[in-house]
Amino acid sequence: MADLRKLRRDPTEMFTRAVQPLLWFLVFGQVFTRTRVIPTGDLSYLEFMAPGILAQSVLFAAIFYGIAVIWERDLGIVHKMLVSPASRASLVVGKALAAGARGLVQGAMVAAIALLAGVPLRAGLLPVAGLTAAVLLGSALFATFSLVIACIVKTRERFMGIGQVLTMPMFFASNAIYPLDMMPSWLRAVARVNPLTYLVDALRTLMLAGAPPVMGLALDFAVLASVTSALVLLAARLYPGLAR
Repeated sequence: MADLRKLRRDPTEMFTRAVQPLLWFLVFGQVFTRTRVIPTGDLSYLEFMAPGILAQSVLFAAIFYGIAVIWERDLGIVHKMLVSPASRASLVVGKALAAGARGLVQGAMVAAIALLAGVPLRAGLLPVAGLTAAVLLGSALFATFSLVIACIVKTRERFMGIGQVLTMPMFFASNAIYPLDMMPSWLRAVARVNPLTYLVDALRTLMLAGAPPVMGLALDFAVLASVTSALVLLAARLYPGLAR
């Protein structure tokens, strides 16, 4: 709730975050739709790319979430949380849910941009509910991963460097902007252990009517949920060390 109040008081943050997906849709997507160099089956390239841009927005917003925790440590907030009766796991889950709330706001903005760009999105209760769950899980996963990094490096400078190193390789080593079949075998193997691949696959299946799942929705959600759970447990063990 605190994060949502911050967004309500300063909505310019979300609008500035909308600039990057807007550029992807208006520039990158339009150019590659015309060139038709990437095989996307019955989907136009703009349609194929839309879930990848949503996943990218979730990743980029959540992966730097840990820096806010480092700020909280410097302000003494982490110390106050650690002496509270709340368990370490519940503190981590709270951070993950806060990131999920931000992810939903970001996802709604990207979906609106996709509609304006002419991407036909699926409507209905089940697709929207599944999409909401996928965005929440993806945001929680990458935010918790960010928290683990923050607990290890403990400084803002190191965190920013590691975050920048990780985000682009994770994005390009996934099926966000090209199919897995186009990748060389070694990159395809990396993509299959990249959680972002499963998030993109779930989003693509739920957002677009003509996009059959590559991995399968059950596997997508199982991977996202299991990786998130493992990261929550790891972050809960590391979180007290952040205060030192």
